[in-house]
Amino acid sequence: MLEKILRFTERFIPKKIYRFLQPAYHYTLSFLGALLYRFPARKIFVLGVTGTKGKTSTIEIVSAILEEAGYSTAIISTLRFKTGKKEERNLYKMTMPGRFFVQKMLRSAVREKCDYAIIEMTSEGARFFRHKFTYPDALIFTNISPEHIESHGSLENYLNAKLGIVRGVEMSPKKKRSIIANKDDKYADRFLAFHVDEKRTFSLKDAEPFEILEKGIDFTLEGQKIHSKLSGEFNLYNVLAAVTFGRTQNIDASIIKRAVEKFDGIRGRLERVEAGPLDPARGRQDFTVIVDYAHTPDSLEKVYQVFQNQKKICVLGGTGGGRDKWKRPEMGRIAAAYCDHIILTDEDPYDEDPRQIVEEIKNGVGETQNCEIVMDRRAAIAEAFKHARKGDAVIITGKGTDPFIMGPHGGKLPWDDASVAREELGKLTTRD
Repeated sequence: MLEKILRFTERFIPKKIYRFLQPAYHYTLSFLGALLYRFPARKIFVLGVTGTKGKTSTIEIVSAILEEAGYSTAIISTLRFKTGKKEERNLYKMTMPGRFFVQKMLRSAVREKCDYAIIEMTSEGARFFRHKFTYPDALIFTNISPEHIESHGSLENYLNAKLGIVRGVEMSPKKKRSIIANKDDKYADRFLAFHVDEKRTFSLKDAEPFEILEKGIDFTLEGQKIHSKLSGEFNLYNVLAAVTFGRTQNIDASIIKRAVEKFDGIRGRLERVEAGPLDPARGRQDFTVIVDYAHTPDSLEKVYQVFQNQKKICVLGGTGGGRDKWKRPEMGRIAAAYCDHIILTDEDPYDEDPRQIVEEIKNGVGETQNCEIVMDRRAAIAEAFKHARKGDAVIITGKGTDPFIMGPHGGKLPWDDASVAREELGKLTTRD
């Protein structure tokens, strides 16, 4: 309630004064949130996960390892909010909700006697001090690639926002603070430069010999051969990040192996979609359907590479109106390089003209007969299925588990790519 009142008063503050006071204002909100909920982060092990990609997946794998070891976890992430056995879908279109919400979640985690709170920490959240007073014990750094550049002003500003999260670990009052960093990322040294009690790294070399399969990953951990049901090199990085954190917690390698091999995957992240068991189309779906959150050029390319041996029908949109416009032609270029048929569609236009967004992507695609525009996203998915034949892969990217398509003036259309895809698969009564 207090945060709502404060947000209401923002409307009456002149913009120049508000911009000047903004840092102090947001810091004060974070402090008030922590004070109201009695600084709960002091009473629980807090793990932050930051980076451009892989945060949500890494969090889910970490939680699976900890739970396999007998611990109880709380999660704040793009995908869901969880305290022990209770969970709910994140419907906020915001990875790190307001400071009061974060502190309330941490208090709930303490009350439910969770052993670990795992928080997805973003650059946007750091800009507004949402990570303050979370007192991390540890931080996992996954990777850095260009993202939110228009919001932050430059890649360096974006990186500095991420480094501000690491600074929070350095300044944390916890007794043993640690950083787990992706050694293969060129920015790893920037994250490892902070003064903490323990520093660990992970690298693809740690998993050698490994093999990336279409439906999984075979790799080696401390002499043990492990099979993960996840796909793609990027998911091997996510697994290694989680495994490395598990070892900092002295979890036995055999428990980690068991957890990784049992882990089935994450909704909206290389999620395989099939017609329901009672749908007439169940036996007719002879092609793969994938839903993935990929919304950066790098992540889009990595998703397509997983299915490099299949014909690909690709459904993609504009990665959000009013932001990162530089991505649009680049996403189109990547789609043209990897996809056999491209269907461009609406995604989250906000207050921009959705057709203009799609046209900017098409500029990157270039001249090809294998690209069409279907603005209605459901119709675009249905159209993709019409083009799919036995052995093909229909890849639907950009939304993942996002619960809404965001339109003008704050309008929201309830949405779920996987659910819509499943519904449209159920309509496949005949095949040519």
